[in-house]
Amino acid sequence: MRLRVDYRASLSLVGTVLKYLVVPLTLPVVVALYYGESVAPFLVTMLVTAAVGVWLERLEPEPDLRAREGFLMVGVTWLAVALVGAIPYLVEAHGIPFLLGPLSPASTLANPVNALFESMSGFSTTGSTVLGDISFETHTRAIMMWRQLTQWLGGMGIVVLAVAILPELSVGGAQLMDAEAPGPGIEKLTPRIAETARVLWGAYLGFTVLEILLLYGLHRGGMAPQMDFYNAVAHGLTTMPTGGFSPEARSIEAFSAAAQWVIIPFMAVAGTNFALIWHVLADDPRTLVEDREFRAYLGVVAVLTTIIAGLLFSGNGFVTPEAATGGQTYDAAYVVDTAGGIVGSAEPSIRAALFQVLAIVTTTGYASLDFNAWSAPTKYLLLFAMFIGGSAGSTGGGIKIVRWYVILKSVRRELFTTSHPEAVRPVRLGGRALDERAVRGIYAFTLLYLVIFAVATILLGLDAVRVGLDVTALELLSASATTIGNVGPGFGFLGPMGGFGEFSNASKLLMVGLMWIGRLEILPVLVLLTPEYWRR
Repeated sequence: MRLRVDYRASLSLVGTVLKYLVVPLTLPVVVALYYGESVAPFLVTMLVTAAVGVWLERLEPEPDLRAREGFLMVGVTWLAVALVGAIPYLVEAHGIPFLLGPLSPASTLANPVNALFESMSGFSTTGSTVLGDISFETHTRAIMMWRQLTQWLGGMGIVVLAVAILPELSVGGAQLMDAEAPGPGIEKLTPRIAETARVLWGAYLGFTVLEILLLYGLHRGGMAPQMDFYNAVAHGLTTMPTGGFSPEARSIEAFSAAAQWVIIPFMAVAGTNFALIWHVLADDPRTLVEDREFRAYLGVVAVLTTIIAGLLFSGNGFVTPEAATGGQTYDAAYVVDTAGGIVGSAEPSIRAALFQVLAIVTTTGYASLDFNAWSAPTKYLLLFAMFIGGSAGSTGGGIKIVRWYVILKSVRRELFTTSHPEAVRPVRLGGRALDERAVRGIYAFTLLYLVIFAVATILLGLDAVRVGLDVTALELLSASATTIGNVGPGFGFLGPMGGFGEFSNASKLLMVGLMWIGRLEILPVLVLLTPEYWRR
């Protein structure tokens, strides 16, 4: 059977991307040299990545990129970077056979499945982790910086970055960006798609640098003692991609209220369509204010924040002392201590609610406190928020607010036309009538998303029974929702201060697949799995 896809052209371009992945690997090398740590994990990764990249690139010296090759190239690229991204973890855990012994007691990452999980979680900006102990006593600062850097590279999109800087991708770049970029479609901001990619990455880089400077400024001003330069860079690299990896075991709870207030607006920006931000920077702020999706985004955040802040302020947002006593997934003393600092206090209630709502809706996944201490209704609100997602064209995951907006408007249209059969009413978005194919596509995506979520939850439950893992229904639901939505933390032992290490290798590989599917927004992956895609 002859294939309809020129796979050699696709793999050649994957090789080009891998070859240039050597460049960002220099950052953890610099960190390792500064702190006197081993550079072996990164030098080995550089050699392997460059060798594989050059070998793949030579498969087709002049690749012809069409839509089919674009789908394959994007899908394989995300798998390839996750695989090579696991190499530093494995080398740190195992050392180099016959040359160096284990460089770190990081036994969790000695398991190749764990290393791949952590790598895919980083590049897909999910933020779920298998690390049992997040500390510099267990892991080097360089390996932790690599962990954060993978999220920054994955946030705006590795392929979008490649389109921006590699001239060979300027032709066909729009197809690649459509296949990779989060949301129903990417707005072409400039006449040339490569220039659009550079604009998006420029804004992304600018906000990252601004956040790092502000966080470190707080530290220098004495308002955030724990936010030293390393932590400022680490959190700058993981906020804008809505990633959520933190080098601190307590996530953002380890930092002052001032640091949390600085991070909040950057999470909000990261969940906003970057095309709108570009229009604001181009002296057209009305575009942002008049955008229906942006208004819906603010409305959802405001409503959820108001409800949760009210619950926390009144004390109904926390588990009761009776329930906390003997609880298995939260510490009773922690619940009492945390509630004591929030109940009846306006600023801590609003800050905690706003921070967590933004962290979940934008899929950043940070935690300003352990929300396992919250009551069941409050946690179910966060579970609901996992299905909302950020804006189209943002770095956030999930279903995306614009899709829910279109679905609600189409339901409203159906109710109207049912009672007025003669009426013709298109679904409008921002005053523009949407093509019916686009509306059907949104329905198809949302249905597929929910079906995959449901099937994955069942499979995780069956596997938990198989291996004898004690897991609750809420933990299973959150494990599936948080990985396909690229959110990060779940509930129970998967909470913001916990991890996914207790799952079997089979379940972790399933969740690696969910993170990959979620980052590529399902349809490109399903296209690759369709036999007609490959047949001539």
